[in-house]
Amino acid sequence: MVKRTVISILTSVMLLAVFHTICLAQTQIGSSPFRPASVGVPTKGIIECGEGYTSHELYDAKITLLEVMRGEKAWDLVKRANASNLPPKTGSEYVLARIRFDYFARGAPGNCSHLVQKEQFTAFSVDGEKYQPPSVVVPKPELSGRIHSGDSLEGWVAFLVPKSDNKLLMSFSADATGAVQHGGNVWFQLY
Repeated sequence: MVKRTVISILTSVMLLAVFHTICLAQTQIGSSPFRPASVGVPTKGIIECGEGYTSHELYDAKITLLEVMRGEKAWDLVKRANASNLPPKTGSEYVLARIRFDYFARGAPGNCSHLVQKEQFTAFSVDGEKYQPPSVVVPKPELSGRIHSGDSLEGWVAFLVPKSDNKLLMSFSADATGAVQHGGNVWFQLY
């Protein structure tokens, strides 16, 4: 009887520990649009690499929003990036986000690369409205490239949003380019 009680108590403690870990993961900064990371705060995600029946490896992605620029400052940079870039329509403005993306293998062999593209980043209103990315040439460096374990990449992405939206959010999803991301999207404040 005592042995069963001890086993029951240990099982309950283990279940509580697992539940606590899951709750902590869901409340981490950047884990939801209700707890977006602000400028300068690194967030973490897990990306799975591998195709079909091959070995699937896990990689840690550390993403940091380094800078946010909007309005006239953003338009000046967009205009200088390429003379053919069009000004924003009345009532809209460009928002530029400078992002750092770090990529690390969790184990061996660690030889999978990840393609970072601007399509993995999306702007949203606080109400969940998705804003379409503009067709513009962004300032150099553009956030785009293939990285390997231990590499980092830094660059700009652009969004076109209503001027009236002052509580913008940005989401990262590796799934947008065919990769598998564990734990859901990573969220940032664009304000």
